Amino acid sequence: MVDPTTRFFDDLDRRGYEPLLDKTSGTLRFDLHEGAQTTHWLLQIDRGRLRVNQEDREADTVIGTSPEFFGDMVAGRENAIAAVLRGDMTVSGNPRLLLQVERIFPGPVTSSGPRHEFRREAR
Repeated sequence: MVDPTTRFFDDLDRRGYEPLLDKTSGTLRFDLHEGAQTTHWLLQIDRGRLRVNQEDREADTVIGTSPEFFGDMVAGRENAIAAVLRGDMTVSGNPRLLLQVERIFPGPVTSSGPRHEFRREAR
């Protein structure tokens, strides 16, 4: 069974284009820390065109959190901006990219619209 984080990134890569990000370009690296081990996911955005891989390379924005917390974000149980404000997630580099990319994370269970699509498709 594929975990929610892998499913989220595989879905983005398979999609190839995200209209909500058509005015966005840059790279984000998500560093998911669990003890001494870190899993890296690199999201490359070029005016809405998406590419995802698991590389540990330089990025415009680096986001750090635990795998469990990120799993809650991709399930719509947590919000990226609130997580940064609470200290559950760190951001270095260009924080504006996180603000733009936050739109593609699913919203709460009660939400509707484009942010709710990932949860509906995952069922």
